[in-house]
Amino acid sequence: MTVAPPLDPSPDEARHLLERELIHPEYHRHNVLDQLLDWIDRFVTGAVDAASSAPPLSAFLAMMAFLLLAVALAWLLSRARRTARAERARAVVSADELLTAAELRRRAERALAEGRHAEAVVEGFRALAVRQVERGWLEDLPGATAHEVAAAVGTAHPGERGRVDRTALLFDAVRYGDRPATRDQAVEVLALDDALSGRQWSPS
Repeated sequence: MTVAPPLDPSPDEARHLLERELIHPEYHRHNVLDQLLDWIDRFVTGAVDAASSAPPLSAFLAMMAFLLLAVALAWLLSRARRTARAERARAVVSADELLTAAELRRRAERALAEGRHAEAVVEGFRALAVRQVERGWLEDLPGATAHEVAAAVGTAHPGERGRVDRTALLFDAVRYGDRPATRDQAVEVLALDDALSGRQWSPS
């Protein structure tokens, strides 16, 4: 038997109801937004059914509690979406980009030769990430951040973990922090790509 939700929960009780609902394991297996919308639908249906036979004041308080809960949920979902968008925006290689490691590497070398060192760093790190996927060292990680790429590459190549971590930090600083890059830094990124793939390359 399903127990109808209280008609006039306090803010603490409403928050407790939400927290208790969100700990259910199915929220970790399915789309959270769909689960929340389903729970809200069930909550509203139960509240309306209960309010239909309740005094007007109790029904009013129940609807006010629901509105407060809806506002809180909207804020949480908005924040989660902003965080997800920010993470996607900081991806090393966008899921929409279908460039090979060789193409990205040529971009990096051309940028280096033309003195565009920041671009050489960015394209060089992208080439490094894609090359590791192409060689089977990494799973395909579309939308992965530099930190996630570094963690995966460092696991695959533990002897180069320090260089990989430093290069990932440099990528973020240059790409998203508008930090200038030097020629030596760009050369080091390309050298790391070569070291991880067993190639040798000398900058011109």
